[in-house]
Amino acid sequence: MGKLFGTDGVRGIANKDLTSDLAYKLGRVGGYFLTKGKRRPKMLVGMDTRISGDMLEGALSAGLNSAGIDVLYVGVLPTPAVACLIKILEADGGVMISASHNPVEYNGIKFFNENGFKLTDEMENSIEEYILNDLDIDYIPTSGDLGRKIRIENPVRKYMDFLKGTIDIDFKGLKVAVDCGNGAVYKAAPELLHELGAKVYVIHNDPNGVNINVNCGSTNPMEIEKLVLETGADVGLSFDGDADRLIAADENGNIVDGDHILAICGMHMKSKGKLKSNTIVGTVMTNMGLDICLKENGIDIVKTKVGDRYVLEEMTKGHHSIGGEQSGHIIFLDENTTGDGLLTAIQLLSVVKEKNEKLSKLASVMTEMPQVLVNATIANEKKNSYLEDEVIANKINEIENHFHGKGRVVIRPSGTEPLVRVMIEGQNQDEIEQYAKELAQLIENRLK
Repeated sequence: MGKLFGTDGVRGIANKDLTSDLAYKLGRVGGYFLTKGKRRPKMLVGMDTRISGDMLEGALSAGLNSAGIDVLYVGVLPTPAVACLIKILEADGGVMISASHNPVEYNGIKFFNENGFKLTDEMENSIEEYILNDLDIDYIPTSGDLGRKIRIENPVRKYMDFLKGTIDIDFKGLKVAVDCGNGAVYKAAPELLHELGAKVYVIHNDPNGVNINVNCGSTNPMEIEKLVLETGADVGLSFDGDADRLIAADENGNIVDGDHILAICGMHMKSKGKLKSNTIVGTVMTNMGLDICLKENGIDIVKTKVGDRYVLEEMTKGHHSIGGEQSGHIIFLDENTTGDGLLTAIQLLSVVKEKNEKLSKLASVMTEMPQVLVNATIANEKKNSYLEDEVIANKINEIENHFHGKGRVVIRPSGTEPLVRVMIEGQNQDEIEQYAKELAQLIENRLK
């Protein structure tokens, strides 16, 4: 991974790591590489509700304009709305300014190509090389060749109309609780659900620039649990700052995470003949309960490294129609090119309405197995050497043999810290906690 681009664009503390100067360069260089050779190119620019968005958008748009690119400005919109509007508005690419579920002091810049997909590693490396080496593009337009900033009229309406076209049912009779996380979906979520006939109860839909993700949203599910119980809602929906993920709650206030959503929607798609390749894509951290559920229902599962970009790569390569992560980042590739929390929400609600069943019953098709995560602090240069150590490898085999296929061990080196994460999954909580502590201690002792 490069020094600028991470697994989800360029991120950092706004005005410290992610400065206006860097945003300008990313716009100028990134826009040039994305649209090179096109006459009068245009790119979408959207952002979430954090206060630094205005500063970064101004600089980024100036960079794009300086490369002769027209900016189609859509203002505050969810990340997946930017991805789908690129195609609807026939743009040559797009940029989302957001740090997703991160605290307000952070922000990020994420590029999409003309098809609404995130950039390849090769493209990111090319952009990064120019910026880190203080190089400039060889195109300096003047006069009428400079780019302009064009405000798009009612982009939220365009996004909602797109979402409506993905379902053929209304939500009349459903009571839906919604936590907007004071983020980018604060307008689209309640309006769309209301238009589809649901009775909507909304909290945290009053962003002020600094309250995004603060004690609310998908990383704070206690809020949606409480709202469901207070209102007697049938379903609860909780979004993160840029609404690319969804955590749901059933009518009893119990959390329905991404793995359960994959099970519910994937099985429904199969019953409709819409589950391409009869496969769902997950990650190595996908709960083993989903594996068991899918196997019992004749559905295959393919697993990738953690990260939605890896899920998307596998879906594209294998022509699969649904995939995602436990965190609620779900991709319906037949509809959109990235995780879309609001799309996931209406797909889930469609299953509830069509099957006329409680969400708790739908979610019960999958029994979640207990998971324990323990960090082992080791020498940074040894964090990829755990499998080369025979004692550690033997211990992992011993634990997995004990489970007889009803549990597993996953070791993940940290990308930024001198540690590895030991995840153990099994049927007995006390047992897996003990095993995780023992294994983490062994790894620390062996790889100091």
